[in-house]
Amino acid sequence: MKLKTIDAILDRALMGDDVSPQEGVVLLKQTDPEAIAAIRTTADKLRHSQAGDTVTYIINRNINFTNICEQHCSFCAFRRDDGDAGAYWLDWTQILEKSTDAVQRGATEICMQGGLNPQALIDGKSLTYYLKLVETIKQEFPQIHLHAFSPQEVQFIARVDGLEYADVIAALRDAGVGSMPGTAAEVLDDEVRRVLCPEKIDTTTWLEIVSTTHKLGLHTTSTMLSGHIETPEQQISHLEKLRSLQKTAMDRGYPARITEFILLPFVGKEAPKPLRRRVGRDQPVLADALLLGAVARIYLGNWIPNHQPSWVKLGLAGATEALVWGCNDIGGTLMEEHITTMAGALGGTCMEVETLQTAIASLGRPYQQRDTLYQKVWSF
Repeated sequence: MKLKTIDAILDRALMGDDVSPQEGVVLLKQTDPEAIAAIRTTADKLRHSQAGDTVTYIINRNINFTNICEQHCSFCAFRRDDGDAGAYWLDWTQILEKSTDAVQRGATEICMQGGLNPQALIDGKSLTYYLKLVETIKQEFPQIHLHAFSPQEVQFIARVDGLEYADVIAALRDAGVGSMPGTAAEVLDDEVRRVLCPEKIDTTTWLEIVSTTHKLGLHTTSTMLSGHIETPEQQISHLEKLRSLQKTAMDRGYPARITEFILLPFVGKEAPKPLRRRVGRDQPVLADALLLGAVARIYLGNWIPNHQPSWVKLGLAGATEALVWGCNDIGGTLMEEHITTMAGALGGTCMEVETLQTAIASLGRPYQQRDTLYQKVWSF
């Protein structure tokens, strides 16, 4: 593809036009250093105009309340069967201890997700157990924002209890869940999902649950697990579905929408062997992640202005580099990260605020603490 054609696509993007799926694929397939440099520059300019120069971060804590899971995703090194070595299931006291520690360390958010544990029931009901998880935290710390339970978890609860998705989401919202992680998306293409996560919800169900969540007033994030078996066409199709989802929320006047896009490059070091062999490497390719992140900014930025890399997956240096490839947020402190670390990621499990600030300042950019919904947080 001639550079002139690439420049024409990028010029239209800089004028505020949406890139088409075909144009997105063209950008992703570039290998010429000059073309890739132009894509990076465009993504950085769009980041400046759509999100500003200030790089945001959040003080948050992950609580993965169990790794016992009924599903067997081909990329997951986190899950265990009950009774396996390393299997765990936190009790209410442990959940409260972790929450207390988070609040004492200045967290404004607790992100809570876990395996699909068939034994996680109270009086035979799945939803009752999940509501107790929420209430255990919110009764003690009503001020904390609970960013909790993926679309997959919503479907799991609904299936076990014979409920509608909307009933589950509304009950969690009313109990104190503040927003939903847009995880379990992996790649929103059912051919890919049949290899990666054959037992997980399909693309249509993921989109339906997220759209219902917006309709019921809970914001969500959005993610993509990249760099494994998917093609550039499937990556762009994923971005197109997210863009359409956001347009739907806006066009229909839903009270909530997607707050951010997070790229999650595949870490294969401890992944189950069949997928690891197929992918052929243990760690993400930074150059691939940076290009995809830049194209995601160009493709989604008019509709989803906040873009975040994963320092857990890319390392802090890689995540910092992503801030000049279209990202405007460096993510959170996490305090305790298990899922990616157990997959063999090198980024670590916790990040101090000062470390994030230093990384941002190394680019000559200002930094600002934010909350889950991208409102400024002032600490004194």
